[in-house]
Amino acid sequence: MKHLLSISDLSKSDALGLLDTATELARVSDGPMKKLPTLRGRTIVNLFAEDSTRTRISFEAAAKRLSADVINFSAKGSSVSKGESLKDTAQTLQAMGADAVIIRHGASGAPHRLAQSQWMTGSVINAGDGTHEHPSQALLDAFTIRKHLSHGENDLAGLHVAIVGDILHSRVARSNVLLLNLLGAQVTLVAPPTLLPVGVEHWDANISFEFDDVVGNVDAVMMLRVQQERMQELYFPNAREYSRYFGLNRDRLKKMKSHSIVMHPGPMNRGLEITADVADSARSVIVEQVSNGVSVRMAILYVLLAGAPIEMGSLL
Repeated sequence: MKHLLSISDLSKSDALGLLDTATELARVSDGPMKKLPTLRGRTIVNLFAEDSTRTRISFEAAAKRLSADVINFSAKGSSVSKGESLKDTAQTLQAMGADAVIIRHGASGAPHRLAQSQWMTGSVINAGDGTHEHPSQALLDAFTIRKHLSHGENDLAGLHVAIVGDILHSRVARSNVLLLNLLGAQVTLVAPPTLLPVGVEHWDANISFEFDDVVGNVDAVMMLRVQQERMQELYFPNAREYSRYFGLNRDRLKKMKSHSIVMHPGPMNRGLEITADVADSARSVIVEQVSNGVSVRMAILYVLLAGAPIEMGSLL
């Protein structure tokens, strides 16, 4: 495996290998010596043409814990903001000797174009492209679900996950549907009809317009941010109406199974898709998702650049 562009590029064994590697690397991160020399001498570039906090910092922390050199390349303040093409940017990075480029871009398919071109020879990791996919987020979400709910099993067979909210604009939803199904989980998408993409009926997921009918029957509820910056039209009457029908509040939390967990990829619109008391409740694993993200992204870099996943228990 040279690139990570889409969850659809992974086999089940690939996905489980990444999750097992993340489990082993998490043990290292929890110890007194948080760094491994694995990628010493390698150069990794964070190429972010869209704003990001969690993903960019998480990949940077992951690379540094593997002893790689990191270059942060932001579109703002660079030649990209002056109109430089993706090709010219890629060739610049190639000249700098980049071994891997982690790219977030507003255009769906930009990471694929970079990987399939002759512009550079390093690995390409998709950190979110338009409204298409966000594979590392799906992997850290699956890692979190498996940690809390899998009862020692390798995959997520028998689990039911609800993904709720702005499915239309969510690259997280697309990657999660692909990965959760690959690992054996059942997925239900919950959203108003206006926030479901064309062709969603062909996704491998159930669809519901009634959150209250679903919330008590699932093992994990994954709330999605309402991406108002991508909305050029009116997709719901107002924030209060949306929150009433599709927000996760205290009353809906009480309906959830005793073991079920609350997730959110962040950043959150508190009071819109999730209330503050639920986001900060004991059921919430939202902060843990951030820390798990570092371990999972370490695993991605390890597998792509070191060449193979780590077997369970080999680092003990």
